[in-house]
Amino acid sequence: MPRPAGSLRPEVERLRPGLWSIPVPLPTAGLTHVFMYLFETDHGAYVIDSGWDTDEAFAAVERGLAAAGYAVTDLRGIIPTHMHPDHYGLAGRLREASGAWIGLHPADAAVLRVEPLHPADLLRTLNEAMLRAGAPPEAMREVTAQHLPRDPLPGFARPDILIEDGDRLDIPGWDLRAVWTPGHSPGHLCFWEPVNRLLLSGDHVLPRITPNIPFGGEAGDDPLGDYLRSLDKVDALSATATLPAHEYRFDGLSERVEQLRRHHEQRFAEVRAALAGGPATGWEVASQMRWSRPWDEIEGFVRRSAVSEALAHLRALERRGVVHERPGEPPTWWLTASAGG
Repeated sequence: MPRPAGSLRPEVERLRPGLWSIPVPLPTAGLTHVFMYLFETDHGAYVIDSGWDTDEAFAAVERGLAAAGYAVTDLRGIIPTHMHPDHYGLAGRLREASGAWIGLHPADAAVLRVEPLHPADLLRTLNEAMLRAGAPPEAMREVTAQHLPRDPLPGFARPDILIEDGDRLDIPGWDLRAVWTPGHSPGHLCFWEPVNRLLLSGDHVLPRITPNIPFGGEAGDDPLGDYLRSLDKVDALSATATLPAHEYRFDGLSERVEQLRRHHEQRFAEVRAALAGGPATGWEVASQMRWSRPWDEIEGFVRRSAVSEALAHLRALERRGVVHERPGEPPTWWLTASAGG
């Protein structure tokens, strides 16, 4: 499958008869775009993922639809893979312009934020999570205050249709089935197209980076365990091509799934090593794990994500009987006797 070389954003592209890829720009650092996948039908256009709610993104969707021979008013269905703003944010605006329905898994619909969120409330939530993880007081401002918005964050549109695991999407002329793959979000969905053996993988399986697995709150009790089990589900499909929401399309789904499994096993080993000398908080465990940069060089959102991911690995190891959590302010994590601690 093609891999972008030299350009920051791919072009609108026809992938198969009736199937298009539309890159939609993101306002964030790092990833430059999210792929919207458009399915042509005799009744109009249906899209997987919508993009972030910005004027630039809306204009890119308009151009992409036009390249495929459609206008925004021709949209009939909008199916975000999950509720994160780069996938769901533009859905409400597109629905308002077209009358299309929005579909989402019930687990994401149940925690979807529909009311505006004030930055002070967001800061309070971040503070509570970091304090519970054991962040030292001197680190709190740096960890929680960076990159916070100044204005309230808008809420999201409610979905019209709830899509369950195994459901066949109502897209005329296409056999597209939902595969529930929780982990990155509680209701993340991939979509399986058996005729061409295509997997639209959202953020669940990306060709180069590993999706963040959050912990706490809406993420569920064992999000990493959910994610690893979900990898088994998509691996069993034997897709010949994978169409992710970011980066580039790729072949070799089973090989990529095995890489992701090994990545998390390495993370488990790092957690066990961090606890080998005695009990530790989630913050302390995260500080001893290997990240893309040394711990002292990462900050803000990246450090919060690292702590959250460390906690997700701790919870998964607890389910395996390797560690246990002892209540406290903050809680601490211990190796079990059977694990040698």
